[in-house]
Amino acid sequence: MTVEEAKEQVLQGKEISKQEAMNLAQAPLEKLQEAAQEIRKAQAGNGFDFCAILNGKSGRCSEDCKFCAQSAHYPTQVEIYGLLPEETMVQRALDMAVRGVGRYAIVTSGRTIDAEETSMLCRVAASICAQSRLSVCLSCGLLNERQLRQLKAAGVSRIHNNLETSRRFFPSVCTTHTYEEKIATIQAAQRVGLSVCSGGLFGMGETMEDRIDLALTLRALHIKHVPLNLLSPIAHTPYAHHQPLAPEEMERIVALYRFLLPDASLRLAGGRGQLPRQGERCFLGGANAVITGDLLTTAGATVESDRAMVKRLGFQVEG
Repeated sequence: MTVEEAKEQVLQGKEISKQEAMNLAQAPLEKLQEAAQEIRKAQAGNGFDFCAILNGKSGRCSEDCKFCAQSAHYPTQVEIYGLLPEETMVQRALDMAVRGVGRYAIVTSGRTIDAEETSMLCRVAASICAQSRLSVCLSCGLLNERQLRQLKAAGVSRIHNNLETSRRFFPSVCTTHTYEEKIATIQAAQRVGLSVCSGGLFGMGETMEDRIDLALTLRALHIKHVPLNLLSPIAHTPYAHHQPLAPEEMERIVALYRFLLPDASLRLAGGRGQLPRQGERCFLGGANAVITGDLLTTAGATVESDRAMVKRLGFQVEG
């Protein structure tokens, strides 16, 4: 199957198979990106979504994810603090609303959150929703259905839980929780009526097949909001000496994901600063969303520079 044939199949509403995706991975990048952009325009429209995130609780994480600066298993120099005061989290959100961001995500380190933290985040979400038109997202690890119902009732609209990689490769990345536990949280969120954001991290040593398998898992779970992260090697973590992926490799991943997830919001996230012009070529090859502003433990692009870039590229800015 050629790139053109695969594009026409997707535009007709038909899924491409794993083998077809593996074949596409060998196609000339420019042709792949041109086709991905056509698919994006036809299946996902011309809107562009901005999300800002807050590191609401930092460090001392019990999990041993090998890429993460916040894991207590590694002697990193990350800042350590408990859940930020409610008024701080609310004000940070309102600041982003004024700057034109449509979605605000609070991220907490750790395997999960306890009952007191759940109640506090419920109050924060309710306050943000009462004072702005922001959509509120939480990334708080392995949540159970009771917690998810509480958060939804308070105004949270989306839960984030990255699968990170394929089921096959995941045990090489983390040993303190399982792929199945992540999927259980995702499915619980879907049962209570929450939207789910879930994606991957690339450059950890996974194969192209692993990347495609992740996309197929996300497709099977009906995930429509997919963050795409590029590994930023962090000193003193097991991945400290990994070589970052070449920009062309990330561009290829983005384009392939548009073939596999044609109507999804493909969001450039962590590691974007390693790409030329903050990942501009990825937005010309299938991506249509971004995490803007500072990230969890690294600096990002400014909201203003991101808005200027995507307008110049011809997108309609949402939010």
